[in-house]
Amino acid sequence: MSPYLTKLAPIAVILVGSMGLGGCATKGYVNDQIATVNQRIDGLDAKLQQTDGTAKQALSEAQAASGQAQQNSQRIDQLSGRVDSVEQQLAAMKTKPKKARN
Repeated sequence: MSPYLTKLAPIAVILVGSMGLGGCATKGYVNDQIATVNQRIDGLDAKLQQTDGTAKQALSEAQAASGQAQQNSQRIDQLSGRVDSVEQQLAAMKTKPKKARN
């Protein structure tokens, strides 16, 4: 082997080794990054659960209000019939001739 190659071989090995190791992430680094992402996901999941609970409560209240509105509408329909009957009776009373009192 030539003296030039014996000097160049260790440098080449160090250079190749440093290039190969430079791109690798350690387990600790990866775990730290994953932990950060998992915390963000957990926070978003908690917000999603809260929003879902609020939406379900709003839906329940809206359904209850719809039921109450239907009951009120039925009650108004019943009362409208009674009012119409009373108005007809009043109109009939007004059109009848009054009898003279002696």
